[in-house]
Amino acid sequence: MQIFLSEYPTIGATLRRSRQAKRLSLRISSLDGRITITGPHFVPESTFQDFLDNKAEWILSNHKHIERIIVDDGTSVPVLGKPHLIRTTNMRKISVVDDQILVPRRSSSIGAQVKGFLKSLARDHLAQASDHYAQRLGHSYQGLRLRDTRSRWGSCSSDGHLMYSWRLVMAPRDVLNYVAAHEVAHLVEMNHSKSFWSVVHDIYGDYEQPRDWLRTSGNQLHRYNFIS
Repeated sequence: MQIFLSEYPTIGATLRRSRQAKRLSLRISSLDGRITITGPHFVPESTFQDFLDNKAEWILSNHKHIERIIVDDGTSVPVLGKPHLIRTTNMRKISVVDDQILVPRRSSSIGAQVKGFLKSLARDHLAQASDHYAQRLGHSYQGLRLRDTRSRWGSCSSDGHLMYSWRLVMAPRDVLNYVAAHEVAHLVEMNHSKSFWSVVHDIYGDYEQPRDWLRTSGNQLHRYNFIS
């Protein structure tokens, strides 16, 4: 459920009720600026609204520092780390030409079309990378799926299913490859022990630089809003 600041109706917050919550709390995501207000089940909506409005000054002072990028005609979006300019055309199929993403003029939003294209591209690159490192490791995985995760870039289940954030396709290629190698390594080491990092190094090589990139710049990939 969404509620909005009374004096700034374009700024909304997601209202969440929790049995564990004992008081109202407010959080602004450092990834994408999403505002969440959490409170007990018995608290009426009007109390949430009053709490939100009382925090307006704090919200505005913190919210403005997070620059969001609405993906639309003329926006630049990274593809494998390289900026690509989005342009609408009369073409029937979305495609990449040089450093441009050419998007057909359709009734569906440009952002939605670009998101679908990037997810498809991500699946191709992540599947190829996962196959490569699994072959080097000598173990196979059971499946691969994509999500728009905010807490992790990938995971490997105990039964060998790999999950990746599709936003990795916007990161440099070596970063995408590193994450694939990292998750594939979990096929033999379901931990982050010295043995695990040794496996990552064996199948990928020196991983310090791409790992540091994710720590320092990975959050930037969540700034892109594909709903236009």
